Amino acid sequence: MFKEILIFIIGSTPHIITETISVLAKKEPPIYPSEVYIVTTTKGKEIAEKALIEGGILESLCKEYKIPTIPLTKDSFIIPEDSSGTPLEDIKNDIENQIIGDAITNLIKDKTLDSASRLHCSLAGGRKTMSFYLGAAMQLFARPWDKLYHVLVTPEFESNPNFFYKPVKDKNIECRLPDGSIRQLNTKNANIYLAELPFIRLSNKISLNEKGFKELVEEGQKEIDIATIQPNLYIKLHEPSIYIGDTLVEMIPVHMMLYTSIVRRKLENCFYPQRVYCTDCKECFIPLVEMTTKPFLERAAKDYSVICGRKPFKEQELLDKWKEGIKPEIIRQNISKINNAIKDHLNDEILLPYFMITTQRRYGGSRYGVRVEKGRIKITDSKKI
Repeated sequence: MFKEILIFIIGSTPHIITETISVLAKKEPPIYPSEVYIVTTTKGKEIAEKALIEGGILESLCKEYKIPTIPLTKDSFIIPEDSSGTPLEDIKNDIENQIIGDAITNLIKDKTLDSASRLHCSLAGGRKTMSFYLGAAMQLFARPWDKLYHVLVTPEFESNPNFFYKPVKDKNIECRLPDGSIRQLNTKNANIYLAELPFIRLSNKISLNEKGFKELVEEGQKEIDIATIQPNLYIKLHEPSIYIGDTLVEMIPVHMMLYTSIVRRKLENCFYPQRVYCTDCKECFIPLVEMTTKPFLERAAKDYSVICGRKPFKEQELLDKWKEGIKPEIIRQNISKINNAIKDHLNDEILLPYFMITTQRRYGGSRYGVRVEKGRIKITDSKKI
């Protein structure tokens, strides 16, 4: 079972909180909040506390709908602060918009770190920019099971100060009309609909390390651009040749063999085959100690035979030369020469880091791999393919 986390953005209408909770409680199976977070201003907090807590609305809702006690405390309210440490009273300018955007983004990012949790986020309240930030933050960090909603209420009941949820037993409530007159409404005519909004999920598809919303968007755009503009890496063992896009990268057979072995690992030993993009994943990188083993050399030698024109004796020559595997210092020297060859042929500083062999240092030794997207790699050993 998930730990259900409800996240709201509100201004002067705390009604959306109880309206959303009431609809979720009626689902099959019912969804009861384990945690509730409300992003708002000091004014919004004051209004919400007065209505929901002091006014007893939240307690009444829980009793009527048989909902376990909802943990609404002072920690439930997220009120961003300006540079001087003063909580925002309202959102009136670009700086305050940026502050609230960062707060919403950091909250969503933080709450999606727990794989046992499921987010239910409502963007019905607050300023329109707050709704935008919440939706954008969900695009960046939401998992497949997280939900984004907009609550819709019958017009005459929407934002009515006397209507917070559809009571179990119908009752009359007052509605003040624009001309100042008062009209009686019966809650049997009220409908609350929780619209689940579809959105593009980028989590696990792009790498995001920044904290501020603006920087996250810039970083995300860069990752998407790189993923889409990366040229294909063609390794044609039978020719033999290596192409990065239309650029031919010339290598001697041993270098081509080693480069192919490292690249092939990305295709054949992917730890997360369900992921469309690799981004910054390096789980397929090969430990240096493994590259020195005889089994590694035996697999690489098969490619070497194709590179040399399908001459079996070439494969045996290689195995005879390094009977116990390739020594670490020789592997390092060859990797350095391979990277120099790629630099000499590929005149693009942006793409170089994705096609050169990258070193990752972990406890236990160095590991080697390439960062190019696995979907861009094509390795062939026959003219028919």
